[in-house]
Amino acid sequence: MARVKRAVHSHKRRRKVLKLAKGYYGAKSKLYKIAKQAVMKALSQAYIGRKLKKRDYRRLWIARINAAARVNGLSYSKMINGLKIAGVDINRKMLSEIAINDAAAFAELAEVAKSKLNA
Repeated sequence: MARVKRAVHSHKRRRKVLKLAKGYYGAKSKLYKIAKQAVMKALSQAYIGRKLKKRDYRRLWIARINAAARVNGLSYSKMINGLKIAGVDINRKMLSEIAINDAAAFAELAEVAKSKLNA
């Protein structure tokens, strides 16, 4: 049976890790073993960060909607509940954009929510 040499593939693997570690401080970008640890940690934190970003944006949208709803005499939860009862299907991202850019339209939505809550 022929002898298998793995030098090419192991060098490729090491080069790939060191390329990902480019720009890291000190040994983290130079030495393979340390670079591999740094890259693994960075990739896991990047994955977590992508999930946290979604949470952070939702919190921001809710805070904006709540602030605009309170100007119109409603709380956030009553506003969302009133819109749901009224059958207004609008997501929080768009609702927050309306709250920022078009106060009159948001006031109309708040009135719709109020009327459905009182009825």
